[in-house]
Amino acid sequence: MKTYIINSRNDKEIFSFHKVLRSAKRSGASLTVSQHIAKQIEKEVYPGIKTSEIFKRIKELLSKKTPQVALKFSLREAMNKLGPTGFPFEEFIKGILINNGFEVKINQYISGVSSISYEIDFLATKGKLIYIGECKYRNMAGERVDIKVALYNYARFLDIKNNSYFKKLQANKFRIKSMLVTNTKFTTYAIKYSEYQKTELLGWKYPLNKGLEYFIEKDGLYPITILPSLKGGLKNIFIQEGIMLAKDLLDLDIDLFSKNLNIPKKYILPLIDEAKILLK
Repeated sequence: MKTYIINSRNDKEIFSFHKVLRSAKRSGASLTVSQHIAKQIEKEVYPGIKTSEIFKRIKELLSKKTPQVALKFSLREAMNKLGPTGFPFEEFIKGILINNGFEVKINQYISGVSSISYEIDFLATKGKLIYIGECKYRNMAGERVDIKVALYNYARFLDIKNNSYFKKLQANKFRIKSMLVTNTKFTTYAIKYSEYQKTELLGWKYPLNKGLEYFIEKDGLYPITILPSLKGGLKNIFIQEGIMLAKDLLDLDIDLFSKNLNIPKKYILPLIDEAKILLK
C-alpha cells in the first residue's frame, strides 16, 4: 500500500524506500547500512508523517552505526542554521570560492550605466574570469529561489557589466559573468531563464552532481553549524571571529580562544571532538 507523507513544502508525496536508501548512502553509509535503515524507516512511517521527522529518524539510526556519516547527513540542516541573516552565508561562499582558486571581495558597491549604485554580494576573480555574484540565503524549509530573483539578478548584472570600468576589462579580454548562489533549490523557471542568459547557478543539488553540497563535501568545507554541540550564542561568537568552517576548529588555540572570549573550555572541546569525527 502507498503511504502518503508531507514534504517540506507541505505537499503530499508517496513515501519512497529508495529515497531513504539514497539519502543514507549519499551521506557515506554503506549499502548494507543504508538498506537496514530504509527497511526500518519503512516499518515506522505512517500517513501524514513529515519528511523532517523521517530525516530525524534516519540521523538517529545513522548515529548508532556510523557517527561520521550521521554528522554529514545533517549538512542541509546545518546550512539552514547559518542564518537568520545572509551575511554568514556570504562569508561561507567566499571561503568556497577562495578554496577553488578565486580572489574574492564581498559587499562591494558598484554603479551601473544607469548611475544606480548596487551592493554586490561578491566579486570573484580567477585569471581573466570575473564573477559578479548574488547570494540568496533561505532558512525556511521548502523555500525556492524563483524567476523574480533570476530576472532582477540578470537586469542588475547587465547594468553593471556595461559600465565604463567593466567595458575596459572586456576590451582587454576579461570575461564578465553573472553568478547566482543559494543554499536551497531553484525553481524550474529560474533555471531555464538563467541558463538562457548564461548566468552561472550554484545551489542545492544544482548543477547536477556539481551543486553546493558537492563543493562542500569534496574539500571538507563543512559549516561550523553542522556540529551538534554548537548551541545558544556560541554560533554568533564563532562567526564573528571568522570561524565559519568545522575544520577551522582543528587549528584553534583553545587556551587563548577561551581566555580572550571568556568561553569555558568545556563548551569548546566537544566541538573539536565532533569536528575530528566529521573530518577524520
